[in-house]
Amino acid sequence: MLCLGLSGGLDKVYECRPELPSTFLHDGAAVLVRDGRVIAAVEEERLNRVKHSNKFPSLAIQYCLDTAGVQLKDVDRIAFYATEAYCKTMLERLFVPQPSEAIPMDARLLLRTMLGQECGTEVDPSRISFVSHHRAHAVSAFAMSGFEQSLVLAIDGGGDFQSGLVAIGSGTEVNLLESFPERHSLGLFYLEAIRYLGYGLFDEYKVMGLAPYGDPAPYRELFEQFYELSENGCYRLHLDRIGPALVRNIQVRRKGMPITQQHRDVSASLQEALERIVFHILRHYRDLTGMKRLCLAGGVAHNCTVNGKLLYSGLFDDIFVQPAAHDAGCALGAALMASQEEGRPAARERLQDVYWGPDLGDAVEQELNAWAGHLHIERSDDAAGRAAEWMANGAVIGWVQGRSEFGPRALGNRSILADPRPASNKTRINAMVKKREGYRPFAPSVLEEDAAEYFDLPAGAREFPFMNFVVRVRQSKRDLLGAITHVDGTARLQTVSRRSNPTYWGLIDEFKKRTGIPVLLNTSFNNNVEPIVDSVADAVATFLTTELDGLVVGPFLVKKRTVTLEDWTSLAVSLPPYVSLHRVRAHTARDCQETVCEIRTAFSGGGAVRISDVLFDLLMRIRGESVLRDLFESMMVDHHERGTLVEALRGLWEQRRVQLRPPSRATHPE
Repeated sequence: MLCLGLSGGLDKVYECRPELPSTFLHDGAAVLVRDGRVIAAVEEERLNRVKHSNKFPSLAIQYCLDTAGVQLKDVDRIAFYATEAYCKTMLERLFVPQPSEAIPMDARLLLRTMLGQECGTEVDPSRISFVSHHRAHAVSAFAMSGFEQSLVLAIDGGGDFQSGLVAIGSGTEVNLLESFPERHSLGLFYLEAIRYLGYGLFDEYKVMGLAPYGDPAPYRELFEQFYELSENGCYRLHLDRIGPALVRNIQVRRKGMPITQQHRDVSASLQEALERIVFHILRHYRDLTGMKRLCLAGGVAHNCTVNGKLLYSGLFDDIFVQPAAHDAGCALGAALMASQEEGRPAARERLQDVYWGPDLGDAVEQELNAWAGHLHIERSDDAAGRAAEWMANGAVIGWVQGRSEFGPRALGNRSILADPRPASNKTRINAMVKKREGYRPFAPSVLEEDAAEYFDLPAGAREFPFMNFVVRVRQSKRDLLGAITHVDGTARLQTVSRRSNPTYWGLIDEFKKRTGIPVLLNTSFNNNVEPIVDSVADAVATFLTTELDGLVVGPFLVKKRTVTLEDWTSLAVSLPPYVSLHRVRAHTARDCQETVCEIRTAFSGGGAVRISDVLFDLLMRIRGESVLRDLFESMMVDHHERGTLVEALRGLWEQRRVQLRPPSRATHPE
């Protein structure tokens, strides 16, 4: 019995339809389960390279089918992560302002149409189901927890006109106790407040990382005006009060402005308010139900600080957080719900790993060798030992192994790694790779056997495989682990099991042999504009557009070569499917209007970047992909201008607005 769960948007990667509410249609994914067991899962962003992709998960679907060796016609059930009524309403909201859009108003018909177009086959409508968004969140957590019974809390920004639920999981059933309306959305509460700190949708984790630098006291009373706690675990939010109150009481920060102590204190007050509300809900329902175990899902469950405080509170004996707690995880829940309805419920086993994405494949050496002009490549029988040596000597490396992780965390298969000891490594990596605020913390990966020596863990807790909890670094180890210890003495922990990921375990063990430290600094392998890398090509692109010192892909050790202009012009350039070129009239000053050239993206938040006329003309000449040297010759570009254009193209490549890669044989036959 094969069941496919889907989350994501309504349009294709190259289309740009009007915006729907920001809490709907993002984090697209596909998950395929056979008889209740996951066999393949990947977020669309990993494949189409659009961060938090709000596009139809075409590539993710195809990956899942290919992994199982089946076609869409072989799948018994296809489940979408929202109710049919909600989807219909969203389609109406999309259609009314844009009546010329040829969009079917029937959600089932639209889904059938998209599947048919992308997979080349007709889909029987009886095989399609729409599931409750928050129930999908809840099932994704409880079904993977290994618990026979537990309390389940799923909270996020919104979906199906709700913002969360409390339920009881028992056996194979999840039974609703309470649901929360969208007007009392804790996700929107957090989002509304951070807008005045210069952040927006998907930036919530940045403010969570900023909060420990602040003091909640100065704005505690102000934030208490934004919510009310009442009997029976109830609460009310006053979202409309947040903006006016913050505008009156703080200096509103815009993106790029300095962060002041005032902003840090507001972050701390916001985090404290969220924690108070969550604890209020959970205390009531724990007392009401007597449940000693808890499952968490929904985007708010990615607030690792809340999770950590719940862990230490003793309210529950055990807590399981679904590692893909955001909307991509609804694809998992939807697939499991469909499988259960077909009589194939998930096995009652605790989830151990989420290495469900694409493997590196069999052509790693061939793909790396194609970059021979830019990379020095060495195969090693001791890649882990050599990589550990690099890091012990101060290197920051990219580490790419096996199947990619499902969800937002790099868990040792698509990671940037470094020595966790020098505090300077945090600043260095934030600047040279992530291009982000220097305060942002990094996570430690520690050998499971050694975790309790370095981290103050609650009694009985020793496995933290998914970076879901902020825990205390032992006082005696905080100065030692300067790069991963946050300002408040905590860290977002990942324990690494030899049985779940022997390759990553082996790397940390090699580092321990050289340094005595069984810990590595681990952050996601990506720069600030892209999703986590998935393929060898992604890894090389990120390696060459950041200041990483080394790269390890499978058994191959990779360093950068000194590259000449000729090496750059031998590459092929292409436009990603989400990019378009525009020549428009625009004001460049108050009384001056000129024709300008822009490169734009077809996804929310991408924006437009102005480029020179010459670069615009070059990009307009691309057909599929074109070798730079050939383009330069066709345009009769001199040597000096070639260098200028290559630098501009490298800048666009770093922003992922163009692709540079060795030419394929079809583009440049031998």
